Amino acid sequence: MMTRQTASNVLGSRQGIRARRLLTAHCPLPTAHYSLPTAHCFLPTAVCLLLSVFCFLPSSARGQEVVDKMVATVNGGVQTDLITYSDLLWQLALQPNVPLVNPSPEALNGALRLVEDQHLILQEALKLPTVSPSEREIKDARDELAKQFPSQSELQDRMARVGLTSDKLNEILEQRVRIEKYLDFRFRSFIVITQKDISDYYRDVYVPRSKSRYPERIVKTLVEAREEIEKTLTESKVESDIDNFLDSARERAEIVVLNPF
Repeated sequence: MMTRQTASNVLGSRQGIRARRLLTAHCPLPTAHYSLPTAHCFLPTAVCLLLSVFCFLPSSARGQEVVDKMVATVNGGVQTDLITYSDLLWQLALQPNVPLVNPSPEALNGALRLVEDQHLILQEALKLPTVSPSEREIKDARDELAKQFPSQSELQDRMARVGLTSDKLNEILEQRVRIEKYLDFRFRSFIVITQKDISDYYRDVYVPRSKSRYPERIVKTLVEAREEIEKTLTESKVESDIDNFLDSARERAEIVVLNPF
C-alpha cells in the first residue's frame, strides 16, 4: 500500500518529537541515503515506483530485499531520500532499553518521524561543505554513544541483532555530527541572550522554582545563577528555532509513505 501526503499531514502534531532529540548522541540518523528522482517524476503505480527505486539500490542492498522493505521517501526540495525498514531498526537499536523484537507500530512510527526530520535537516546541511565532520568528531560521537549503554558488549549485541556494522555506524555518526554542526551554525551561533532576559527569568522562574523545589536551601544570587540561566535560555531558544524550522520544512516537503505501519 502506498500513501502520498504532504509532510505536514504525515507528521500531524509531531506527537512529542522535540528538537532536543536531534541533538543527542543516542538518536543518530540512519545511514541509508539514496538519491531518487524528484517526487513529481515518480511513475503512477506503486509497482513501477518500487521497481524504479530498486534499480538505484547497490547490489548489497538488493540481496536484502526479502527481509528489508522501503518505508518512505523524503523530498525537502533538494533531493529525494529513501527510508528503509532497516533504517528504523538501526534508529531503535541505538537507543538504550528500546525493544528490538517485534517493535510496535508506535515505536516504528516514532522512529520514522524522527528520521524524516533528520533527513530534512541533513538535506539542508549538505549545502554547506564547511560543516563536514572530522574523524576526531566522529570518534568522539562514537564514544558518547557508547556511554549511553551499560557496556560496550550490549551496544555491539544490539548492532549485531539488526545487521548494523561498525562501518555503517561510523556513517550514521558522520551524518549525526553533520546535523549537529549545521544546527549550531544556523541557530546557536546567532542567539543573543540579554541581561534583561536573564534578570526576568531569574525573577519570574528561577527564584520561585528554587523555593518550591528546595525550600530548605538558600536561593542562588543572580550573579551565581547567571551562567546556568543563560545556558537554559539559549537551549530553549535553539529548540524553539529548530521546531519552527522543521515546521516550515515540513510544509514545503513531500513525504511518500510506501508501507504504513
